[in-house]
Amino acid sequence: MKGVILHGGHGTRLRPLTHTGPKQLIPVANKPISQYVLEDLRNSGITDIAIILGDIYPEKVKEHYGDGSKFGVGITYIYQDRPRGIAHAVSLCRDFVGDDSFVVYLGDNLLKGGIRRYVEKFRSSNMDAMILLCEVNEPQRFGVAQFDEKGRLVRLVEKPKVPPSNYALTGIYFFKPVIFEMIKQLKPSWRGELEITDAIQLLLENGYNVGYDFVSGWWKDTGTFQDILDANRLVLDEKAEAKIEGIVEDGAVVEGRVIIKKDAVIKKNSVVRGPVCIGEGTIIGPNTYIGPYTSIGRKCKIENSEVENSVILDEVKIINIKERITESLIGSHCKIVGGNTRPTGHRFVLGERASVIL
Repeated sequence: MKGVILHGGHGTRLRPLTHTGPKQLIPVANKPISQYVLEDLRNSGITDIAIILGDIYPEKVKEHYGDGSKFGVGITYIYQDRPRGIAHAVSLCRDFVGDDSFVVYLGDNLLKGGIRRYVEKFRSSNMDAMILLCEVNEPQRFGVAQFDEKGRLVRLVEKPKVPPSNYALTGIYFFKPVIFEMIKQLKPSWRGELEITDAIQLLLENGYNVGYDFVSGWWKDTGTFQDILDANRLVLDEKAEAKIEGIVEDGAVVEGRVIIKKDAVIKKNSVVRGPVCIGEGTIIGPNTYIGPYTSIGRKCKIENSEVENSVILDEVKIINIKERITESLIGSHCKIVGGNTRPTGHRFVLGERASVIL
């Protein structure tokens, strides 16, 4: 079985962060979201992987993953010039897939527990396709499954105004090559895209065996700022134990499940309360509080400030902020410096290289 990671899309709901890189490279717990996807495929025994690149800084994707060898996989890059739908992206993989079955995994999805058992189920079955479903509160945001009275899958609807169920497609699809014949028959939807739900619907209507399963843990589609903060909390909660490779000075306090990478320093009169992940070379303090569910990237400097429940990318400076920064997503190379004004609170969504003087 082969793997296909979709790494395109414009990420409009995540601007300004996606003005300078693809949304799938935004880190959760200091690791790009799509790296969790790639490692999930690898851990499921799938090492021949294609990454479908979009038109938002594809060179950053290739720079991070290279040929895949450092992750224990082989990577083939395929270019999709602009977003034209999941089915269009899948169609570009025809030569890569050959006669093999394959799994399509959206690069901005996170799934607790991974897909290993679903890979094994599909491999051992006679199914032509299999979809993974998750019960959600807002099914109109997703592709949605409809079942008959016997529980058989009969229809898939993309982002319906009136959802036929609360079971959303998770963005993880298992296919045999027959799916390419269905995609050839598609016409663009009202969104101007070739919908993978329409292709799977054609499989159903033509009598092919389309199975489904339900995810047993949490699933996150990280398409919005709040989704990323939620995913960061979920992933940090999965961290089993503290790991301190950096330096904790006398007079500093580190509590709970805190990961501190090498060359990072927690200075005196500072408190770090986990779950927290702090990247290499980052300096925390003095006189600083880092609260639970915060991820801080590499070579950051946070001094005389308080941060909680936030995702902070690389090389960010936060200095002399009198009120706590919370529920924020701050892009790399940003600088937030306090002045004489004392605001009632701060919540930020900052793109790369922003500078805020308070």
